[in-house]
Amino acid sequence: MRRTLPPTSSLACFESTVRLGSVTLAAEELNLTQSAVSKRLSGLEDLLGRKLFTREQRQLTPTPAAREYAKEVSEIINRLEISTARLISQGRHGGVLTVAILPTFGTRWLVPRLSEFLSEHPLIELNLISKISPFDFENEVTDLAIHFGLPEWDKAHCEYLMDEAVVAVCAPSVLELDQPMMQANEIASHTLIQHTTRPYLWNDWLKSCGTRPVGATVGPRFEFYAHVIEAALAGIGVAVLPEFLIQNELERGMLRLAHEHRLVCKERYYAVYPAKNSHNSNVVDFVNWLKIKCEEQTQLSQRAEL
Repeated sequence: MRRTLPPTSSLACFESTVRLGSVTLAAEELNLTQSAVSKRLSGLEDLLGRKLFTREQRQLTPTPAAREYAKEVSEIINRLEISTARLISQGRHGGVLTVAILPTFGTRWLVPRLSEFLSEHPLIELNLISKISPFDFENEVTDLAIHFGLPEWDKAHCEYLMDEAVVAVCAPSVLELDQPMMQANEIASHTLIQHTTRPYLWNDWLKSCGTRPVGATVGPRFEFYAHVIEAALAGIGVAVLPEFLIQNELERGMLRLAHEHRLVCKERYYAVYPAKNSHNSNVVDFVNWLKIKCEEQTQLSQRAEL
């Protein structure tokens, strides 16, 4: 054993304790006794030659350095688990397929449809992870990614899935009871809910309406579309959102169109994978299934527009 390579059991106890904030909860998660977890934490501190926690009244608080270390350890443990599962399944039909997904796209659109794919491919063990920006496949244990943007990803192939149309929406309370919709220039006078990773979306939408985008980048900002949707539902202001992600809220009247204009974005959805996976049967099956589901979504959107 290398002197600076801690036992994986100690690292697992450390990562779980920091993440859960409790030795008790870590012990439950790892199916160990509290005493066993505490012993491994002490052993890890002895090996590293430094304290990882401050101990006050039986309460463990990780040091700032320990928190950073825990983040790195968590990534390593996750990759090790995935690699081990992949090795175990190697040679079998099916096996692990790791897909990087956009968080809100995944929870609101992809996951509700996955039962169909899983029932058709029972030997594939699907592992979904969240990624919001391109990454290097060489440094990630990931087979495939769902990407929204332009078909530009270094050392990877981008396969078109579908377009995205965005609409301006708000809670019913933002509109007058007898007001069906606003004029585009009226919308600009309301609070504009912003999406952090798409800071010019309001600007593009207003321009496409023929309205000057004055103040289009001003307003409360949220990192994920899920938070933007919740902010719109709460009546904070008006949001520009992908229509297919909020179809349920529109149909139930929880959100209303603030304007009838639909902007088809120049960015699109793509399935992205490295060249080495172009003949991976799991990747091929999943991408083909995705294409079918996206084509169905496109047809639904077109019917709704009519």
